[in-house]
Amino acid sequence: MTQTNNRLLDEFAKLATDAAAVAQGVRREAETAFRAQAERFLSDMDVVHRDEHEAVKEMAAKARAEADALKLALAALEGRVAALEVAAKEPPGPMDGPAG
Repeated sequence: MTQTNNRLLDEFAKLATDAAAVAQGVRREAETAFRAQAERFLSDMDVVHRDEHEAVKEMAAKARAEADALKLALAALEGRVAALEVAAKEPPGPMDGPAG
């Protein structure tokens, strides 16, 4: 009778193992279907991926830094032009005139 019980338990263990494998397969299939549906939903909404967002964010920061540098350079140039204009309008001093 011990062999009958063992065989019955062995069959039950095999059945439980097979059921667990089937359940795991169903879980994987459900995850795959859910992921595909979520990706389809997000692509329909034109949602940006994180890496694309980070790349654009870096480009914007770089452009802002370049714009700030250009503003400083422009201000320096405008200052030099203004100084030259003031110097050009001043009448020549006694030492600035033609030597003669």
